[in-house]
Amino acid sequence: MLALVGGADGTGSIPGRRVAITGLGVFATCGVGKEAFWEGLLATPADGIRRIEDFDATPYFGSKEVRRIDRFGQLAVAAAEQAIADAGGLEGLAADPDRVGVFIGTGVGGLETLQTQIWAYKEKGPRRVSPFMVPMIMANAGAAAVSMRYGMRGPCETTVTACASGTHSIANAARVIATGRADVMLAGGAEASCTGVAEAAFGNMTALSRSGRSKPFDATRDGFVMAEGAAVVILEEWGRAVARGATIYAELAGGASNADAYHITAPSPGGPGAAACMEQAITDAGLTPTDIAHINAHGTSTPLNDAAEAEAIVKVFGTPGPPVTSTKGVIGHALGAAGAIETVASVLTITHRLIPPTAGLTELDPDVHLDVVMGEPRPWEPGPTLSNSFGFGGHNGCLVISPA
Repeated sequence: MLALVGGADGTGSIPGRRVAITGLGVFATCGVGKEAFWEGLLATPADGIRRIEDFDATPYFGSKEVRRIDRFGQLAVAAAEQAIADAGGLEGLAADPDRVGVFIGTGVGGLETLQTQIWAYKEKGPRRVSPFMVPMIMANAGAAAVSMRYGMRGPCETTVTACASGTHSIANAARVIATGRADVMLAGGAEASCTGVAEAAFGNMTALSRSGRSKPFDATRDGFVMAEGAAVVILEEWGRAVARGATIYAELAGGASNADAYHITAPSPGGPGAAACMEQAITDAGLTPTDIAHINAHGTSTPLNDAAEAEAIVKVFGTPGPPVTSTKGVIGHALGAAGAIETVASVLTITHRLIPPTAGLTELDPDVHLDVVMGEPRPWEPGPTLSNSFGFGGHNGCLVISPA
């Protein structure tokens, strides 16, 4: 397996260029922007389906263009603009447009547009269907909008692997830098699927919490709370980031992807695929399990998912293993954007030297033999952090994020 960057000294199974994280953009239900987002991670979560209140896309598009891009694409552009500004702006990045790429994943793309246009077709006839419907619902619309907005002509792709989409996009983007194809990548995920149809579908398959509360690893957990959001990180070849005096938040030290090959929605019992993915990501970073100091778990608050992930973590790290947290207790589950949002959370956990508690967790499941952070934030000496994402279809993705 190709090493993204190798270990801390730049070595690994196959040498590659080191990858720095130099910009953060995040739109989440608990906060917009890295400062408000961090404060939200430490706050009491709201109940029920979560949308980003007061999101206004017109500053990014104007009143006419905004009607031609789905909400998920709007969030992708907004998060990208935030990340670029955080990295010093386009002028500060000073990158060749042919060597800047965009990888933004999503789970379902323009679902809100699809729902409204099907209604228009049924109620008003075919002539009332928008000519912009197809480009609005395309899963790649977010990445395309970002690349066109900023003239970024490097690799531009969209990974669609359900709830692992954001994580896979970041890992794939890092690999593009590590192998020399690009110098800067905008990577992340965006999702805006809190529609009536989606809520009904997830509810009817008993995936949603009946209580309206996300309680990862809790003995009384009963499903996830659906949310929307987007996050984009600026990934940059380490040497050029240092040379331009960029703020380097962390290093994207490794990543991995595999499949359960088991069931379209349920995780493989015992989490063998998840365990293997974690091990592969750690190896890709040139590390061993004992080097991992913290785990940002997928932790959706569904009975099967949390149980399988907990067993997988024990297989790799033993018990109790490194401290574990799930930020979905406060963020909700943003599906294809979840892994990207949690990447930002992992970076901020490192920079603030504080692990947020698992919101909603009050009674740890007795079958979960992990050191789950609960109640209060936990101070820590930052070290390599593992961020997990596991999606419908058996898609597993893991990232290793190390202090700069």
